[in-house]
Amino acid sequence: MKVLILADQCNPEWPSLPLVGYKASLEISKIVDAVIVTHIRNKENIERNGFGNAEVIFIDNEYIAKPVHKLSKFIRGNEGGWTIAMALAYPSYLAFEWEAWKTLKHRIIAGEFDVIHRVTPMSPTLPSFMASKTKVPFVLGPLNGGLKWPAEFSNERKKEREWLSSIRKAYKLLPYKKSTITNSKAILASFEHTIADIPADMQEKVINFPEVGIDPLLFNMPQSKVGNTKKTILFASRLVPYKLPDVILEAFIRSDILQQHKLLIVGDGPLRASMESKVKEHQLENSVDFVGWKTQQEVGEYMRQSDIFAYPTIRELGAGALVEAMACKMACVVVDYGACGTLIDNDRGVKIPLQSKEKIAEQLSLELEKLVVNSELISELSENAYKHVMQYYTWPQKAKKTEQVYQWVLGQAEKPSFWN
Repeated sequence: MKVLILADQCNPEWPSLPLVGYKASLEISKIVDAVIVTHIRNKENIERNGFGNAEVIFIDNEYIAKPVHKLSKFIRGNEGGWTIAMALAYPSYLAFEWEAWKTLKHRIIAGEFDVIHRVTPMSPTLPSFMASKTKVPFVLGPLNGGLKWPAEFSNERKKEREWLSSIRKAYKLLPYKKSTITNSKAILASFEHTIADIPADMQEKVINFPEVGIDPLLFNMPQSKVGNTKKTILFASRLVPYKLPDVILEAFIRSDILQQHKLLIVGDGPLRASMESKVKEHQLENSVDFVGWKTQQEVGEYMRQSDIFAYPTIRELGAGALVEAMACKMACVVVDYGACGTLIDNDRGVKIPLQSKEKIAEQLSLELEKLVVNSELISELSENAYKHVMQYYTWPQKAKKTEQVYQWVLGQAEKPSFWN
């Protein structure tokens, strides 16, 4: 089977979506004959890290991507404004696929490829130009988007510069949007919040297929952790309003029990300065550590050394950090909303109901107190979480599921289910 993979965002050394795009595409290329089409910006890092036996084609649309990126950064700054970013990315991405079509048109028409799969971008708001230009079965996704901002956190939405979120549905009127959905043979959609955004008459094409995955070489804890009396509670992500890292700190401030343990904060962002001031104000320097931004490998090591992953984010579309923590045998405490609510079940973590920020802090403090005094509960939850992610979320396992999708669109197999 020969597959053409479109992966504009695909970089082994850049965090978040570019790394997901690279890991997913690399593993797929190990089990099918793949041609990877990606952006010229990724060339240096891909050539340094390699792409197995796959043919890699680099597309240059910098004539439009570069000025649009500058405009986006000017409007959004370094953080937030994801809806704005996607709106501005529209012309750049269409230019990417247009250049890819010009480069590969003769090979596609000649019937060289059995399937065309757009792996990235993963935003449902960015349509595909190529989906309507070819009769080759087209696989779209995994897509992830459409998770609504909770009403209780309108202040956080403003801080994240999500000024366009109220008119987000206008993306459905964009050129190529309808044809992309109509011409896709399979639509991989991450979690129910994305599936709900897809038209009802297209639902038979949809497969619930989370985009998140883990590298077992970086995030793995096959042996049980030795229970220490003093527990380490970890937060590892960007220190931005919707992740609620300040709520974890508030949970520590209000609990004498938690202050006997360790809170480790890995990551950086605009909330760091105010959080550090609070630590000094409440004299918590001996129990709270900020270590800043770390590489994926370093984050994996912190996770293996920690016991509990506190992750009360209230608008998590994919929750890659959560899957990594589960793979490192951590007992996870999350807010029951978005991706976190699906990834964590009662037997593999603790879910706090979505509610006001004050009530989340209050309940988070209580749930963490229960865990730090109960090593057996930590062990039970973490073992179950570990087994779950190793069964479904390693990149090799996900690549096998993707191959089943290809077989389905080619009429060679039944429609697959991600969790079967």
